[in-house]
Amino acid sequence: MTAIPAAQPTGAQQGRRAANRRSDRPEDAPRWERPALAAVLAVATVLYSWGIGQAALHPFYGAAIRSMAGSWRAFFFGGLDAAGSISLDKLPGAFWPDSVSVWLFGPHTWAAALPQVVEGVLTVWLLHRIVRAWAGPFAALIAALALTLTPVTVALNRATIPDTALTLLLVAAAGALQKAVRTERLLPLITCGIWVGLAFQAKMLQAWLVLPVFAAVYQLVAPGRPLHRAVRVLVGGAVALAVSCSWMFIAWVTPAADRPYLDGTSDNNPFALVFGYNGLSRFSSDPTGFGAVAGTAASRTTGNTGWDMLINDTVGPQVAWLLPLAVLAAILGVGRRAGRPRTDLPRAGFLLWGGWLAVHALVFSVSNGNHAYYTAVIAPALAALAGGGLALFRSEYEATYEPEPAAEYGAQHEAAGRRHLALPAAIALTAAWALVLDWPTRFVSWLLPVAVMLALCGVVGLSSRGPRTSPRKIHAALAAGIAATLVVPAGWAVSSLNPLYAGAATSPMAGPVGKSYHEHPRHAPRRRGLDRPSARDTALLGYLTTHRHGEKYLLATQAAYTAEPLLRAKSEPILVMGGFTGSTPFPTAQQLGSLVTAHQLRYALLTTQRPTTPATTWVKSHCTRIRPTAYGVRTDGSFTLYDCAPQR
Repeated sequence: MTAIPAAQPTGAQQGRRAANRRSDRPEDAPRWERPALAAVLAVATVLYSWGIGQAALHPFYGAAIRSMAGSWRAFFFGGLDAAGSISLDKLPGAFWPDSVSVWLFGPHTWAAALPQVVEGVLTVWLLHRIVRAWAGPFAALIAALALTLTPVTVALNRATIPDTALTLLLVAAAGALQKAVRTERLLPLITCGIWVGLAFQAKMLQAWLVLPVFAAVYQLVAPGRPLHRAVRVLVGGAVALAVSCSWMFIAWVTPAADRPYLDGTSDNNPFALVFGYNGLSRFSSDPTGFGAVAGTAASRTTGNTGWDMLINDTVGPQVAWLLPLAVLAAILGVGRRAGRPRTDLPRAGFLLWGGWLAVHALVFSVSNGNHAYYTAVIAPALAALAGGGLALFRSEYEATYEPEPAAEYGAQHEAAGRRHLALPAAIALTAAWALVLDWPTRFVSWLLPVAVMLALCGVVGLSSRGPRTSPRKIHAALAAGIAATLVVPAGWAVSSLNPLYAGAATSPMAGPVGKSYHEHPRHAPRRRGLDRPSARDTALLGYLTTHRHGEKYLLATQAAYTAEPLLRAKSEPILVMGGFTGSTPFPTAQQLGSLVTAHQLRYALLTTQRPTTPATTWVKSHCTRIRPTAYGVRTDGSFTLYDCAPQR
């Protein structure tokens, strides 16, 4: 039976390295490991890629991905349109793989979503390797399966949202840190810093949340003198900082005329984009903190905040199925190894993943409005703790019932106390928690009796074990117990394969808590992918193309909301006035007038659903309104097309 490996003696450097080499040898793998891992990866691939041709592309990010695929300027700086007039309101790193895929395979929805699928499967595989090196094959398989079946992970991994790349890169960083602690080498610690820096390019400041945990774990557990460890932590941190800030420094030194205007900023400053718009505004009531545009914080009051954020009716069913088991594993995994050497590797793993979970839970509880999919980043920690915890409880359980003579067995049983009950108790607690999370919606109520029966079989079978109980019965009871912990979340995860239960494109969530379910209770929501314009968009693009006579921009739009369907349908230079929120001060009224005078812009499309700016006021006062019937549409809702050509 696989158990969490014993601690190495303090200062035994050669012994530690030899043990590490032995643990990685293929012949040490149990016969079932490779087929089981292959099956888990196959399940992950199917779940994440199902219906990829109709994937729910984020409207804003999907538009940028198509534009970035057609222009080097737009690609590097994250230009929202092909001309790169204004950027995304995020760093572009997470969208580079998607853009390369669209460039290679063409403007197809599946091409934009394919990198997300690959990133999701890689995360499962990588977590398996990391947990295996820490807690053995049994824990690694449980962790990989738990991550695969996390509902928010399934919903997110075929959407064009940065959190998938963020999660993969941070898991890679955790693996590098674990290797740095285990091997006592500096290079893995530097590699850890590089992975964190790349994760910063995907999701900015959120990538840094793991840094205090990584630093504390290395300082507490790594061999060597305290000063030596501290210097190495500083080196790794410096590397993370340098890689994190590399894009910002490049954008900062690039003349403003040679790059897009940086969305979300009032001063076109990359540091304001990261630390203001995507930083202070999430924790402050000041909407203009550090150069952010006004109204940023107000636009993000999505709820999902406070101490109970992870267990509320919306977020809980997405990610929190293994939360009690993970917390129990972290506490007991650290507490029961008290008195071990400071360099105890099993305890280091519980500190690493427990700290990851705790820091994210704390930050989510105090930030302004979190989308449910933000919590995908804690899924690897929950999965790793679940796997490591079950492996720990299993090893204690088996140690209690080693086949010894009766006298020795009784003494051993008495010394072990009630630790053998931790495994069945953990299974019972996790199964009961699944009932709590599913109860408000009763979404998979037909699975609840299955979970209860499996849990009873597992708990009774494990609790009633004696020294002569057949190992086959124990294995069956353990398998039933593990199935009981995963069957209900698996039901929620599989539900997201139906577009009705996959959430809105802007907020992918599994099950009935998805926004699309509430807005379309009787039918699946209609989603527009790349190169799939609606009849209205086709008519409008045809009109604009026909009446375009050498202008640089096809048209100007009021905010990204107005431009998104056009940019997804056709890669064209479109001047997106006001950026994502419509409040970014670009272009100014004077700049807009100059473009019209220079015959670089003729048409503008305004909407009543975004705030009025000096540029939109200029359009209304200097341009002529065009009736929708001119481009073959009876009515155009809240949109109004204007012709700004100078009157002759």
